[in-house]
Amino acid sequence: MRLIRFLIAFACLALGAIVGALNRESIQIDFGIGSVATNLGVALIVALLVGVLVGGLAISASIVLPLRRRLARAERQRTPPVPDTGT
Repeated sequence: MRLIRFLIAFACLALGAIVGALNRESIQIDFGIGSVATNLGVALIVALLVGVLVGGLAISASIVLPLRRRLARAERQRTPPVPDTGT
């Protein structure tokens, strides 16, 4: 399993390096309040990374957190109360 993770990470790094090397054109990104000068490869990789992070947060907020709350509620209902020994 560790080897598969290493191969996937290496493939992603290689793909990022290839994209960066093939897209060396200089671009200007205007954000309204400021602008950034960078090359196209870096802009593409940053945009992809931001999209993955925002998508992961959206899935976490809409699916994972409600399921965790539901699981915690189900576990509280299933577990009988612990009797008090009076010590």
